[in-house]
Amino acid sequence: MNVYLLYKDREWAGIKKYYDAKSIVQDLGLKTLYTNAGKDVVFENGSVKNIKDQDAFIYDTMSKVMVAPLVTKDEIVFRQEIIKDCLANEDFIKQLYAESGRIMSEWDKLGRKSGYTGRQDLAAWAEKQIHLTELFAGGLKEIKALLKKYHTFFESEGLKALAERMCIEFDDEYEKNIEKLISDVSFYTKGNEDKDGSVYTHMPKITFRGKLRAGLKLEDIVLEDVDSESIKYRNPKSTIAKIVEFKNSLAPNSFSSKLTPAIEKQVEALEQNIVNYAMSFTRSFIEKFSGFFEQLMLQTAFYRGAVNLRHHMKRSGIEYCFPTVCDNKNLSFIELKEFVMCMEQRVNAVGNTCSILNKQLVIITGANQGGKSTFLRSVGIAQVMMQAGLPVAAEDFSSGIFPSLFTHFTRREDSAMNSGRLDEELGRMNSIIENLDDRSLVLLNESFATTTEVDGSIIAYDIIKALNEAGVKILTVTHLLSFAKKMYSESEERTKKGEDSGITFFCAERKSDGQRTFKMIQSVPELTSFGLDLYKQVIGTPKLYDGSED
Repeated sequence: MNVYLLYKDREWAGIKKYYDAKSIVQDLGLKTLYTNAGKDVVFENGSVKNIKDQDAFIYDTMSKVMVAPLVTKDEIVFRQEIIKDCLANEDFIKQLYAESGRIMSEWDKLGRKSGYTGRQDLAAWAEKQIHLTELFAGGLKEIKALLKKYHTFFESEGLKALAERMCIEFDDEYEKNIEKLISDVSFYTKGNEDKDGSVYTHMPKITFRGKLRAGLKLEDIVLEDVDSESIKYRNPKSTIAKIVEFKNSLAPNSFSSKLTPAIEKQVEALEQNIVNYAMSFTRSFIEKFSGFFEQLMLQTAFYRGAVNLRHHMKRSGIEYCFPTVCDNKNLSFIELKEFVMCMEQRVNAVGNTCSILNKQLVIITGANQGGKSTFLRSVGIAQVMMQAGLPVAAEDFSSGIFPSLFTHFTRREDSAMNSGRLDEELGRMNSIIENLDDRSLVLLNESFATTTEVDGSIIAYDIIKALNEAGVKILTVTHLLSFAKKMYSESEERTKKGEDSGITFFCAERKSDGQRTFKMIQSVPELTSFGLDLYKQVIGTPKLYDGSED
């Protein structure tokens, strides 16, 4: 049986990730997002009452699913609709994830990872199979009941289809047949049941059909049925047990193999066939549903994490929206927040509102500590979340789909570097260029600032201009003022000729008194980073030399 909650027509397996997912996670701080996705926020009267411990499985699931981008609008909308259902019915997704987790945990105790190889101990193997069948049957019964309870509230195609598949593939008749099977072969399971103070045990009732030749030789033996009956337990060595055994041997339609040694040996030889007969039913059932429970836990973990992320948005007072997929040249948003920073600092950060239409290159300059890198990260985080089908931290967000997403942020020098910082930057850029395609988005944060302003500007101009002409969408934050000035001059020349350069410029807003608003505004590139503002904050207003002192 299929789950099909992450994709409409397939399960999760070997999904293609972003080329350099490790850099994306590092540069955008996505580990914070994974961590909080695994922490449920409990509210009481609108206030945070408790934050639960991290669920390691949800963390692991989010770290896998979020770096495997969806590639079509239909795929994104499919997940968005399921998340909307989960947000409207939080108890449902919590219970579904909890039940799938319980089943997988109990399965682990039965040796899921170790498996079974030799089958030397047939009784032990059969007992394990029966316990697993009981576990699966009970779990399916709970899940079916849960889906029946909530199915009238579902609006999403994914959850509606899951409820329908469950009712078809584990219908009431199939459920009754499995329950009867478990009852029939229950003699394999250990443990007695207590009835009215008396101890009862399950005993096999095995029906054969065949012929008996001279010398009590059995031939043409056919196993017709395996059943189980509950009888009062008696010690086989007790007198009453021996009397009952003798009495049964005198019945016209039965005999005791213990009193007929020639037959007893042949009966023992039939054990393999009996086990295979009994287990043939459980084996097919287990094979049908084993993959279902594994996929169900993983896929519901993603939606459980999505609900938790919404809780963290609410905790910080952040508005959220489900993004709209549009043309790759367009990017627009209203009050977009840097979600990772909001969670780390527990604040409702300043949001940005931009409409970038028909532009392939966005160059961002302006004051130091004006929020430029934060702005770039907010776009990158929202893009990753959109391409995972998740809601984003904005009142509205529209963007194209970029399965080839790359980040190139300046890195601190460390002992692991085998070359200079500029060489390391150029090496990463070369790797990006070799893997670009027609659906690529590149986020550059102060790239090539590890050399002189002149050399860095030349490198940035050559690389970024070539990528822009090749149709790659780029957002770059830069302090390389010569580079920004040259790109602006060329853009203006094309505009005067009536051409659209496909380039737009943003600056970090700065008030006349030096105050940063952390807002990005469309503007001519600033030709200074206003470093003196920072000097004044740290050192104070500089005193100019007037010649009065030696």
